[in-house]
Formats: sequence, structure tokens, C-alpha cells
Amino acid sequence: MADPIPSSWCDIHLDRVARNLELTLGLLPQGTQLCAVTKSDAYGHGIDRVVPLLMEHGITRIGITSNAEASAVRGAGFGGRVFRLRAATPQEVQGALSDRVEEQVGSVSAAQHLGDLIHAGHSIEGVHLALNSDGMSRDGLDIATEAGQHDCRVILQDLGAHIVGICTHFPSNEPAPLRRNANLFKRQVDWVCEHSNLKRGDLLIHAGSSLTLLSGQQIDTDMYRCGALLYGALSPEQGVRPTMELKSRVVHVGDYPKGATVGYDRDYELPEARRLACVSIGYAAGVRCDVQGRGHVLVRGGMAPLLGKVSMNSSVVDVTEIPDVQVGDVVTLFGGTDDMAIGPTQVVAQFGTILPDLFPDWGARNLRVYN
Repeated sequence: MADPIPSSWCDIHLDRVARNLELTLGLLPQGTQLCAVTKSDAYGHGIDRVVPLLMEHGITRIGITSNAEASAVRGAGFGGRVFRLRAATPQEVQGALSDRVEEQVGSVSAAQHLGDLIHAGHSIEGVHLALNSDGMSRDGLDIATEAGQHDCRVILQDLGAHIVGICTHFPSNEPAPLRRNANLFKRQVDWVCEHSNLKRGDLLIHAGSSLTLLSGQQIDTDMYRCGALLYGALSPEQGVRPTMELKSRVVHVGDYPKGATVGYDRDYELPEARRLACVSIGYAAGVRCDVQGRGHVLVRGGMAPLLGKVSMNSSVVDVTEIPDVQVGDVVTLFGGTDDMAIGPTQVVAQFGTILPDLFPDWGARNLRVYN
């Protein structure tokens, strides 16, 4: 049961998701397609609310990672192509058959399992050969070696008739390494086609994320797989806006003398008498316990620094310089208006990580309020 008076919550701006999607589609090179990434419950925004919006904008390809995400995408009414963005266990592959998930394969053992399912009469939606191409060394087949080329021939022999695409994931989107990886991937795709009955024109060749799309580099890809752009985690200069805000409330205001200590382990000592507010959010809701000394919140139009170690369900901020702060005031930890906001640059510096890390965490831990 949802808390009728939540301690903290995320404001989700679906209108911004729609606008970011439109901007992303406008950035696509002519002839390329978009795979909208909805992993981690649509970056914490809720697959059930994001997928209908994607469908309204004509998106026909969605990327997921887990079976639960695949089921949620289908449950939201999506009838297009669903692609898993990572390798999967045999149990996951079999469990996702009813949701028509296109799987990637980067090993002989994975190919053999898929082949066993096909021979047992199961219908496989489509297989994507995953190549490493001097990339992430995560779940792609490395065909730079003779052993890798041998394994690739085995996979092609077993599954060639079911391969609908070839993919990779670039580890860097800096111009020089990106061009190097993209050129290698193109050569390796050519090698695969030369050593099989596959034809380049019949395949979906895909590589590249939001960062790749923004890099300005031309790469040989039929599809970009984008998530960060849709949820406003990148490129404010393009008009992209963050789609999530994190908020809480003041639950106590008090005056404390010089020398009073704040938080666990007496981590912070007041250099002078200060007025402090307790906010009903802590590390259980995604405010990491190591932000003291560099974190701020926004309350009543002013910036209040976080003091002391963050507790599980509460934090302390200094509101001495902000007049009339009262119990019940809304506190913004990320977001705000154009005139006063805690934006991406500031929150990334405070939390020491990227927005695609923070959004799924915040969205999973807090009530989501849709605007």
C-alpha cells in the first residue's frame, strides 16, 4: 500500500520525456532507427507509464534487460520488437519466449541452448550476434582471434537462419577511440557476412548509445539504442531536460548552539549558533551517506547545505540564512525552476556519480508522482 503522506517522492515529468524523445528522433542520421531503452524500469520512471508514450510517438523497437521488464513492456500494450541488451541465462531465454524477446548471442554455449529450443519446437523471435570489436569485453564474441573466428563459424552454422542482427557496444565515445571501434566493427560485420550466407542488407546492424549519437561521429549503424537522452541525463545544450525531480519535506526546525555536533560520530561541529532543519529523507531513499560537506538542498528559494552524516531516513540542513523555513516546507534535492534549481552538474558533483545511476535508484525507492 502506498504511503498516503510520503516522506519523499519523485516528480516524474512525462511531458519532458515526450519532448526529449522528439529531440532524440530529430538527432538521428537519415536512414537510422531508434531503439528506446527502458531497462531498470525505464530508468526508474515506470515502464507502464513510459511505454504508452513511446507508442504514441511511433517507436517500434524497445530495449530491455530483464524478463520482468520484457513482460512489463508487453503488458503496456507494445507489439513491436523487444531486444535484450545483454546476454541471458538459459532460464531467462526460455522464460521470455512468450514475450517474444530477441536475444543476443556471443558464445557457442548460448547458441547451442537457442538451437535446442528451436529443435524442441519453440519459436525464437530473432537472434542478434554480439561482437566485442575491441569493446566492453562483457558479453560479445571476440573474433579478433582464430579461436573466436572458429566459435563464430560454429554459431553461424547452428543459428545462421535465425540471425536477424549483429551488434556491439562501444566502450568510449571520444572521437578517436569511437572511430577506431566503429571501423573495426564494420570490418568484423563484413567478415561475418563473407563467411556465412548472411547478407548485410537483410540484417539490423546496431551499435551506439545516446553518447554515440551526440558524438558527431559517423558510424555504420542502422539503429541507435538510447536511454539517457530520453530521460534528460545528457545534453542540456540540445534542449534536453531532466525528467525526474527528487523531493522531501522539512519535519523539524530548531536552534542549536556553537559547538553542537551534527549527525552520527559527531561528524560535524557547528562553528557558531545555527538554525537547522531535519528533512525526512536519507540513504534508504537514495541520498547517499557520504554527501556531507558537498551537498545542498533547495528550500523556500534558497540553498541549504547538508551537514553531518546522512541517516537512514533523515538528513540535516543549515537554514540559518533562509528566512521563515517551517515544518512541512517542500525540500528539493534535485530539480527546481529555471530561476533556482539543483541541476545535473551540481547533483553529479554532490553524489559522485551519473544521473543514469541515480534515477533508477530514486525511482525504485520513492513514491513516483506523475505530472
